[in-house]
Amino acid sequence: MSTPSSTTTATTATRAATAATATLDVARVRRDFPILATTARGKPLVYLDNANTTQKPEAVIRATDRFYREQNANIHRSSYVLSEVATAAYEGARERVRAFLNARSTREVVFTRGTTEAINLVASSFGSAFVKEGDEILITGMEHHSNIVPWQLLCARTGATLRVIPIDDRGALVLDDLHRLLTERTKLVSVVHLSNALGTLNPVRAIVSYARAKGVPVLVDAAQSVAHLAVDVQALDCDFLAFSGHKLYGPTGIGVLYGKESWLEKMPPYQGGGDMIASVTFEKTTYAELPHKFEAGTSNVAGGAALTAALDYVTALGLPAIAAHEKELLAYATARLAELPGLRIIGQAPEKASVVSFVLGDVHPHDVGTVLDTEGVAVRTGHHCAQPVMDRFGVPATVRASFGLYNTREEVDALVAGLRKVREVFG
Repeated sequence: MSTPSSTTTATTATRAATAATATLDVARVRRDFPILATTARGKPLVYLDNANTTQKPEAVIRATDRFYREQNANIHRSSYVLSEVATAAYEGARERVRAFLNARSTREVVFTRGTTEAINLVASSFGSAFVKEGDEILITGMEHHSNIVPWQLLCARTGATLRVIPIDDRGALVLDDLHRLLTERTKLVSVVHLSNALGTLNPVRAIVSYARAKGVPVLVDAAQSVAHLAVDVQALDCDFLAFSGHKLYGPTGIGVLYGKESWLEKMPPYQGGGDMIASVTFEKTTYAELPHKFEAGTSNVAGGAALTAALDYVTALGLPAIAAHEKELLAYATARLAELPGLRIIGQAPEKASVVSFVLGDVHPHDVGTVLDTEGVAVRTGHHCAQPVMDRFGVPATVRASFGLYNTREEVDALVAGLRKVREVFG
């Protein structure tokens, strides 16, 4: 039986420091992802749907396989060695996340199924404790449905009101309206870091700073951003932050809620059941210490092991190197797409990352995606779970190409060639 590493190998920090100033070797990186060597519709796969989910490197695939082959057991409270190994792997993953986000303590790292559950946890738990009729929740006009609907449900339960910071014609926040909308009635601000539909990179540090001066806590939806730039929760000073493993080259079914310990201590449990209790009688239940108070039921232990491998992988490459590569690729893609008559990019904020959304004349985005698929090019079409964004720009849907650390200029060229074929087909 092999034992898991506690967080990462002893050389990871050194490799990460070196990678931070290095150029990303994309050709080598691509060899780490088996699926990138496959074909789609008989053509080499060009995968440009990373904002939806990322592909997985061999290290993550091996970690999942190794867990089920050598470490599989349920965690906590068991007295046999296999469970001890599994527990060490899972709690090691928590420490790995703590280090990745620079949280103060593992007590501030709650495992969830993903960003959606993390936001729902805050809306339910924080909302039940601190939000009442007449209060307000403040979000932005570019949120994913996962950062809209939970707050609508909270408002329906409590009589609170949802307020929205608008976006301008470029797809940037109208920050002057933050000052108008954030009032003494505001109980929480929940803001996306990097828009999945527009690619807009929001100034969350400035938003948190302004809200902090007013005594208002802030939740950051970092589902898109954590794979593209370093996120330091202490530097941001946010109160909550959520992300999903599967958008960070890790597995599906596991995500993270970071919460300041001072808030998590005051919030009631989100769900009841096993593993979130200290003791249970028919008269009274006492709850487990943080973070386990918020982790009812059987944990995704294999997901934790694989998430550790994903964080190790990204950290070793270096997020600064990843960000530099993706910034250059986004600029190249934007310039190439501008060559196509009738193509309109939706979202051209001054600060963007990893995503370019567009419409091509009168051709419906779904038709564009279908033709691109015949060329082996995988893009996302639709409203991207951001229907208010589509309404803001007067389109029913867009085509979205989103980039990851393994994408290349040649793949952008394949996208452009595919779009030229769309024009041939539809005129």
